[in-house]
Amino acid sequence: KTQAWLHRTAASTITSTFVAGAKNEAAFELGMSAVNMPFDIPNVRVENPEVQAHTRIGWFRSVSNIPHAFAVQSFAAELAAAAGCDHRDYLLALLGPDRRIDPTHLSDTWNYGESPQQYPLDIGRLRGVIELATREAGWGKTLPKGHGLGLAVCYSFVTYVAAVIEVMVADDGSISVPRIDMAVDCGAQVNPDRIRSQVEGACIMGISLATTGEITFKDGRAQQDNFHQYEVMRAPSAPRQIHVHLAPGRFDAPLGGVGEPAMPTIAPALCNAIFAATGKRIRALPIREQLKKA
Repeated sequence: KTQAWLHRTAASTITSTFVAGAKNEAAFELGMSAVNMPFDIPNVRVENPEVQAHTRIGWFRSVSNIPHAFAVQSFAAELAAAAGCDHRDYLLALLGPDRRIDPTHLSDTWNYGESPQQYPLDIGRLRGVIELATREAGWGKTLPKGHGLGLAVCYSFVTYVAAVIEVMVADDGSISVPRIDMAVDCGAQVNPDRIRSQVEGACIMGISLATTGEITFKDGRAQQDNFHQYEVMRAPSAPRQIHVHLAPGRFDAPLGGVGEPAMPTIAPALCNAIFAATGKRIRALPIREQLKKA
């Protein structure tokens, strides 16, 4: 059993755009998958050192959940490998027993602006999406050489999402994604087709971001000014299959979001799949040429 977790998150804050001298992530940024890790670990410490912002910061889909979930879900997979355990089983054990957690007990005073009483962090729902995604993906099945399955889960924008990504890594290090299985528990579903389209779009955007999406700066200016430099995924590189599995929801309970919650799971699930296929850990994004052989 994991006894302690030290998590450091260092990032410039969007509040620096509005408040001169702001150097620490704001409470709402830390409440996006940093301080509110839902694991049953007796000793958790989250540190947030100062980072000076050197450019104007704007908004991005799923915001701080993307880097925070990448770190947390990647490291959970590393712990499973170090313990010699199946990743799915280890992740479920990290969650511990089903329970409903008041987010303020995890130092999350924001909870996406929603009432902690109406929207507690529900471990049973997190467990449910993991079990649904892994079951539909055939977790544990035998795969061809160079293929691997990767898993990640995240609570964001008061919705629970798990992703299982199958990756194929060719001999030259190039990657492709034959299949993605996404399990979503957003409560009641008013328009299931809209939910599926949002999740499918998040899969495309998430893989694009993880593999090639990069902005660099020189002399205070972004070096990319259009899509010939900032690469986005083209149709031939898109996943061959995306399956979205919707958990049943009740209309007597509050609704969750669907536009942003799928994004944080994509990069860690993809990189965990790459490890399963190759034994190589990806700890820095974008992936780009990290798997290419000299």
